[in-house]
Amino acid sequence: MARVERMREVLPGPLTAAYIELKSAQGWQPVAVVWERRVEDGQAEAANIAEGVPYGLKISENCLELEQDIQEKEALLAMLEMIIQDKPLSEIAESLNQRGFRTRHNTSWTPGTVFDMLPRLIEVGPRVFTSEEWVVRRGRLMNFV
Repeated sequence: MARVERMREVLPGPLTAAYIELKSAQGWQPVAVVWERRVEDGQAEAANIAEGVPYGLKISENCLELEQDIQEKEALLAMLEMIIQDKPLSEIAESLNQRGFRTRHNTSWTPGTVFDMLPRLIEVGPRVFTSEEWVVRRGRLMNFV
């Protein structure tokens, strides 16, 4: 399987159709867009640097670092397995609920809450797919397909 190469590029100017065609001809596909704009000093909002702990992690006992949350990690792996099997989000949510997994808000999974996890799954995917644990899981998956 070919590996995925990623590149972050600061645009030399405005994004144009010609530039997208040039990159596409080189084999690149756009996968994200970051927008920015200038705001007047009076309109500037206070910087909010706080963000939640990513799903699959928790604050360690010493409160200085993040560590894996085993149950959430298992839920993430289960979601990845079912997405690879091209299961619909409704079926993924139903399966997570049947297995006893709950959201961080201690609610049942819904197709919407599974959908909300997609950015996190994209974030952890490259690390998961190269782990030894995933190799074992992938072997089981291939037996089902």
